[in-house]
Amino acid sequence: MKDLFQFIENLFTDVLFAPFHALRALELENWWAANIFSWIFMLIGMVAFVYWMLQLKEHHQNGEEDKSITSHSFL
Repeated sequence: MKDLFQFIENLFTDVLFAPFHALRALELENWWAANIFSWIFMLIGMVAFVYWMLQLKEHHQNGEEDKSITSHSFL
């Protein structure tokens, strides 16, 4: 059983986290390159937000939204 846990430890520290260790070393040289994942996730989030707002606007203009008071039982 101990070998199983050591395998899991080695898998994460030596294999799966290796790209992040490389980014940590890169951080001292170039801040922008070290934070590329953060910028990519922020870009994806902004695109998703704009898409969601456009969809809400389209449904609002088509009158598909149920704005009645009884639309939810708890109201």
